[in-house]
Amino acid sequence: MEKAAFLFVLISVLSFSQQKNIKITDLQPKSEDYVFPVVSYSGKPSVENKINTFLQVSELEFIPGTGKNPFTLASTAANSYTNYVYFYNWEKIETPKNILSISMEGEASGAYPESFSDYKNFDLRTGNYINIQDLFQPNAVGIIEKILNQKVEKRIKDYLAELTSSKDDSEDVKDQIAMYEECLGSVNSYTLEYVKFFFGKNGLTIVRERCSNHAMRALDDLGSYNIELPYTELEKYWSPYAKNLLSGAEKAVFQPTPQNTLYRGKIDHKYPVVVLIKQIYEDGSFSAVYWYEKNKKLIEWGGTIKNNHISMIENDYHSEELKAWIPKALIEADVKGNKIIGTWQDYETKKFLNLELEEY
Repeated sequence: MEKAAFLFVLISVLSFSQQKNIKITDLQPKSEDYVFPVVSYSGKPSVENKINTFLQVSELEFIPGTGKNPFTLASTAANSYTNYVYFYNWEKIETPKNILSISMEGEASGAYPESFSDYKNFDLRTGNYINIQDLFQPNAVGIIEKILNQKVEKRIKDYLAELTSSKDDSEDVKDQIAMYEECLGSVNSYTLEYVKFFFGKNGLTIVRERCSNHAMRALDDLGSYNIELPYTELEKYWSPYAKNLLSGAEKAVFQPTPQNTLYRGKIDHKYPVVVLIKQIYEDGSFSAVYWYEKNKKLIEWGGTIKNNHISMIENDYHSEELKAWIPKALIEADVKGNKIIGTWQDYETKKFLNLELEEY
C-alpha cells in the first residue's frame, strides 16, 4: 500500500511537466448558449486533432475544419437530439500525467428541457477516448459495480432514515420516500455501461445518475451520485492498460476495445474516410458515423459487434410509403488489433468494395 501511495504522489509531481503543454480555450463563435472546449497540445498536433475531432463530432455532430458554425446542428434541431443542446461551461480537471479530463455542463431538450453534466477523458499519449470498462480486469468489473452500488445504496438508505425520522407527513416527503424506496429496488442493477466518470488528483470519481425522473427532480435532494474511489484502493483491479496509463509511462499499451474510437482508412482502396465508433452496449449494438475526407458530410452506420465481427447498415432514406428505412450499404468487417478490415457492399448493385481502417 505504501508503495502504491508513493507511486501516485510521484505521478502527481510528474504530471505538471506534461499538463503545462495543454491549453483549453473556447470554440468560436462563443455565445451565451455555447461555451465549448477546444484543446491545444503543444508539440503533439496529432493528439490535439484527435481529441478535438472526437469532441466536436460526438457532441456537436460537426467535423472540424469545414468552415461552418460548429453549433448549427446543436441549435436547430437538425441533429440526433430531439430539440436542442446548449453548452454553458467547461472545466479542466487536475489529473495524473497521461490523462486529460474535461467536465462540461449544459442543457438539452427532448420533450422538456433537462440540464446535464458530462465528463470526457482522454489518453494524452494517443488522443484516444478512455472507456471505463477498459480500466479494469474483466473479472473485476462486477466487483467495481458492486462497490459502487453499495455506496449508492448506503446514501439512499441513510437519507431515507432521515426522512422517516423527521415525522414529516407532508405530501412532498411521502413522495420523496416513495421515490427513494423505488430506487433502492433497482440500485444493484446498474452497470458501468451507464455511468459517467472522471479522473482526479487522487482518485477516480464515478458518477451514477439520480433516482428521479424529470417530474420528480425538484424533490430529489440527493441528485446524482459522485463516488470517489482512491487510486490506491483500485490498484489490484486495474487492467494492464490502466496500470500503464496511471504509471506515467511514455508509451501506451494497446487499448482493448474499439468503443469510442476514431479510425482512418479507405473504401475501395481510394476513397479516404474517417470513422467514429460510438458506445458499444452489452448486447453488442452500437452506432457509428463516418465521413469522406473530400466532402466531410456525416453518414450514420448502425449495427452490432460480436466476437470481433462487425455487421452494420448504412441507410439511404426513409420511405414514407413503406414506413421504413431503405438501406444504402451493408458493411461486414472484423476487428483485428487496431485495424478494421472488411467490405462495404452497395445494397442495390450488390457490388463489394474493400474497407480498410486503422486507429486514427
